[in-house]
Amino acid sequence: MTGLVVCVAVLAAASAYGVLQRRRSGRVRVRVRDDGKRLGADRLGGELGERATLVQFSSAFCAPCRATRRVLGEVADLVPGVAHIEIDAEEHLELVRELDILRTPTVLVLDAGGRVVRRATGQPRKADVIAALGEAV
Repeated sequence: MTGLVVCVAVLAAASAYGVLQRRRSGRVRVRVRDDGKRLGADRLGGELGERATLVQFSSAFCAPCRATRRVLGEVADLVPGVAHIEIDAEEHLELVRELDILRTPTVLVLDAGGRVVRRATGQPRKADVIAALGEAV
């Protein structure tokens, strides 16, 4: 009987963790640890946008990264002055460590000066990205 209780408790805890992770994945948010970090075109390998830049960290075998690339490309085409730069996390490990990128896809929203103002881990929704751009300008 004790084994059954332990099994049910573990399943309940794992389910609660899974639901929490699913709700947090893809949300664009502010991180205190990102405060003051700036990235220039030289470090990103592409030009910054006039209003904002969407920086996506991806890996080769990441299925959500392909969907995120499509969403961010659409947003960059839709909103004037916004650039989208995709960075292969495996090829830029020093930058990944410096920015505390723990999983792919991770999207950083930079203002016109290259300052990190928002971050999303997981696949973000188009509306959330557009809303974050409104706050970044």
